[in-house]
Amino acid sequence: MEINELLKLVVDKGASDLHLRVPSPPVLRIDGELVPQLDLPPVTAKDLEKVFEDIAGPEQREAFLKEKDLDFAYSVHGLARFRVNVMRQRGTISLCFRMVPFRVLSIDELGLPEMCKELILKPRGLILVTGPTGSGKSTTMAAMINHLNENSRRNIIVIEDPIEYLHDNKKCLIAQRDLGDDTKSFDVALRHGLRHDPDVIVVGEMRDLPTMSTAIRAAETGHLVMGTLHTIDTTQTVDRIIDMFPSDQQYQIRLQLSQIIVAVLSQALLPRTGGTGRIAAFEIMIANTAVRNLIREGKTFELHNMLQLHSNDGMQTLDQALAGLVRMKLVGPEEAMMRSSHPERLEKLLQFHFPAAKSLV
Repeated sequence: MEINELLKLVVDKGASDLHLRVPSPPVLRIDGELVPQLDLPPVTAKDLEKVFEDIAGPEQREAFLKEKDLDFAYSVHGLARFRVNVMRQRGTISLCFRMVPFRVLSIDELGLPEMCKELILKPRGLILVTGPTGSGKSTTMAAMINHLNENSRRNIIVIEDPIEYLHDNKKCLIAQRDLGDDTKSFDVALRHGLRHDPDVIVVGEMRDLPTMSTAIRAAETGHLVMGTLHTIDTTQTVDRIIDMFPSDQQYQIRLQLSQIIVAVLSQALLPRTGGTGRIAAFEIMIANTAVRNLIREGKTFELHNMLQLHSNDGMQTLDQALAGLVRMKLVGPEEAMMRSSHPERLEKLLQFHFPAAKSLV
């Protein structure tokens, strides 16, 4: 099995992921759907051992032997970069490759909200990009960093596990740190990064209390901090941050968060109608005075209504975004319903615009 040929197949077919697992043939994820490559032979344990030997260095192989799990980046010259995850299942290696193009697409090319251009140029505060695994958070952040790189002079430190998109210095000076190779943890990298004269700090994932605590402190001291969380909407995002901290600290954290939060972008990826790729829907919360008050007072359950009422400020709920995509015939109503956390609310929005439509719930 020649791994570079399989990875070329990923690029040629416009797939996002390649799965290699015994005893299946190679499987591609295309527009969100798993597509087995039935014209290729089933993967064997020996195949996977050889692939792993070919793509991993001695230190990576040693780390996998010790931890049984491994994340790293792999590049094919002239083709693409790939984020690789290695794990064990049924005593054999399982490999997953996520494609990361060499070229960072712009905010306009990706069809991201125009608000992203304004947000990334903010001088300080905390911006969170959230969504489930595979929803395009890293791509959104890379496009925003690229916009900043082309429009402002800042010192940017990016901490990822592993590094995905590669950024060249344009107007900005950019340092990209890989968890494992360049630093031991997000928390350690954040703390030491603050001594490196940064204007902007980007954290690939705010996965634990020390990282979140340091990120909040960095935003309080005049830096722009951007990071991701695996949450599905803005309300859950705020609650998750607060719940990371012990109960006796939560009042103080609500106060701090209300002062530093700039925006929360919660995204979901949906297949376009006609099978022509995927498109992102965004729930957008902008921290105006009313939003800050609700966070400070612990009334996060009212944030959803706030997003609906302040559309003039650029805010919207995920259901409003989904309804808009359905109206523009970019996604089908059934797909929109599947992505909604409140399908009954989405149905009302759709019925308002299509009063003769049959019930979708």
